[in-house]
Amino acid sequence: MDLLNTLVEKGLRRELPTREEALAVLATSDDELLEVVAAAGKVRRQWFGRRVKLNYLVNLKSGLCPEDCSYCSQRLGSKAEILKYTWLKPDEASQAAAAGVAGGAKRVCLVASGRGPTDRDVERVGKTIEAIKEQNEGVEVCACLGLLSDGQAERLREAGADAYNHNLNTSEATYGDITKTHTYADRVDTVQKAHAAGLSACSGLIAGMGESDEDLVDVVYALRELDSDSVPVNFLIPFEGTPLAKEWNLTPQRCLRILAMVRFVCPDVEVRIAGGREVHLRSMQPLALHIANSIFLGDYLTSEGQAGQADLDMIADAGFEVEGAGTTTLPKHRADALAAAGAAGGCGSEASAGCGSEASAGCGSPAEEAGGCGPCGGHAAPSAAPVRTSDEARTDLVAVRRRGAGTDLAPNA
Repeated sequence: MDLLNTLVEKGLRRELPTREEALAVLATSDDELLEVVAAAGKVRRQWFGRRVKLNYLVNLKSGLCPEDCSYCSQRLGSKAEILKYTWLKPDEASQAAAAGVAGGAKRVCLVASGRGPTDRDVERVGKTIEAIKEQNEGVEVCACLGLLSDGQAERLREAGADAYNHNLNTSEATYGDITKTHTYADRVDTVQKAHAAGLSACSGLIAGMGESDEDLVDVVYALRELDSDSVPVNFLIPFEGTPLAKEWNLTPQRCLRILAMVRFVCPDVEVRIAGGREVHLRSMQPLALHIANSIFLGDYLTSEGQAGQADLDMIADAGFEVEGAGTTTLPKHRADALAAAGAAGGCGSEASAGCGSEASAGCGSPAEEAGGCGPCGGHAAPSAAPVRTSDEARTDLVAVRRRGAGTDLAPNA
């Protein structure tokens, strides 16, 4: 296809596709799907080889959020039967993080529900970062605490944070349809604060909330303009008890086209398959590795993910390799720019990609989809399902997380 050849050439040059080209990727047919994946894979391999970065989510504070994000199981008024607990102590969080690192995770993402942190919360998270880094040499830490006030990003950087995650989630035009208690501009401001403080900026989206192709392209172009180092792509998990519980709009093929569009628009950044991959990509997850270069390992914030060992097996079987702690995630030109920004701000963060994840527990990213505890092993195989049509929703795969940090049950590590 001429379209795909053009997009590959532009991706190898880091040239921005036109909006029409990005929309055309989303409009390709299922018959063209493998060609789309192969083309996006050429761009992915140019900048990231066959490496897959593993990230691990630790839910520091779960539920009882005052924000009303429609997709989130922790939202104000949510009826979802999730775990609710207040802040983990630094040693508890460090112990949870160690389970992820032992499973191969290079980055630990610390998430807390709420609109945004108080100064006391920032101090608390700073102590947690210190504890994690003391016990896990070389680990990267990304914080995801919601909307930041002036000076808080700098304090997190001084405490040792390498990155900050805050997702845009959807287009500016439709943001008010999913959240009323804060604005799209609030989210942009927090990402910019993280950048200005010398932190690696991680910001992504949620697909499957009823948005149009134009909305998806708008938010991805906005993420490129913000110059996020990491773009987590979440696929909505329709939790019972939330306003979007009935939104089953995705197929595996649709998810792959969305990932490919993100890769073509953001060719040299860490593209992470985040929340909902197990629910919506299902057996086509290995194909997604040819487009994205990063995943979360194990469970998410309030939902179960695929068993960590299954993730590791999938990566190896697909011919990819887990990215080592000594390897810089980002291509040299981005790594150098991030290092310079860190030096200017006194950050010194290792030039790797952002945290990502729907994990904006705080102010409204897909907390339901983001991170929890436990990389490896432990999931029981789902019971046999009846024969389904290709576009039938797999509601049986939505499982609330019941183990790991905040419970008496060990993480699936």
